[in-house]
Amino acid sequence: MSSKITIIGAGSVGATIAYTLSNEDIASNIVLIDINKQKVEGEVMDIAQGTCFRDPISIVAGEYEDAKGSDIVIITSGIARKPGQTRIELTQTNVNIMKSIAPQIVKAAPDALYIIVSNPVDIMTYVFTKISGLPENQIIGSGTILDTARLRCGLSEHFKVSQKNIHAYVFGEHGDTSFIPWTGAYISGVSINEYYELAKSLGKDVKELDKEAMLAYVQKSGGQIIAKKGATFYAVSKAVCKLCGIVLASSDSVATVSSMMHGEYGIEDVCLSTLTLVGPNGIQGKVPMRMNQKEIEQLKKSADALKEVIAQINLD
Repeated sequence: MSSKITIIGAGSVGATIAYTLSNEDIASNIVLIDINKQKVEGEVMDIAQGTCFRDPISIVAGEYEDAKGSDIVIITSGIARKPGQTRIELTQTNVNIMKSIAPQIVKAAPDALYIIVSNPVDIMTYVFTKISGLPENQIIGSGTILDTARLRCGLSEHFKVSQKNIHAYVFGEHGDTSFIPWTGAYISGVSINEYYELAKSLGKDVKELDKEAMLAYVQKSGGQIIAKKGATFYAVSKAVCKLCGIVLASSDSVATVSSMMHGEYGIEDVCLSTLTLVGPNGIQGKVPMRMNQKEIEQLKKSADALKEVIAQINLD
């Protein structure tokens, strides 16, 4: 373990990612950077004082130049979403923040893999791809990995089966136009519809799945958590740390991360989530998944919604 991870932004998400990383064997060096120097120093002190209970690692409050040599840079900076506010409403403010961050961090760590977490994540991934000057394979949006985790959590609770046996995904925007391609949803190789019949035949007390309700659960979870506790940060931090583990592994994995589309499913010049091969060399390409025509149209609808927003933002 000798990897270095830099996190830009010490808000709820950034600090929780740093704390989660400090408890896992993913990074030996963690740098936390934030415009609020006092806040970042306090976060680092609090996290570092708990590392005596594990093998030694380094965690410091730093400046952009301290990111030099990073294997991964995670960008979480931005204004947090408020109760009742959509991710898209955050757009221009957070785009401006990204425009100020990008040249400074890229100068310090030009060879790092970048994980974009700032919301709206698909727009921010697109913006960073356009303005950073980095090869596209180095830029990974966290995309719908959290949405997919929420889906698997919901399906696990419904069917009373382990999440690790569930292979189902959320595609499109990390937001209101996301959708579940049920054509590719399986539980240990058995389609969702077939599994319901199988579970009944085995005497399990399961109800038929309400797919619209499950999509609503996935899409509304973030807003519900924000309304109840003010912010979401535990699940997204675990998802981002999982992604860090993927890109530091010895071989590639498939994940629903956001990256630039180049004609896949008839979609171009927008970042959104589909099955993507990602690993130590970053984005390796899209993995085509069997979808019916309705699902392909849903993906295109999600892309069009993002393009409408992109057309309204100022990248200069």
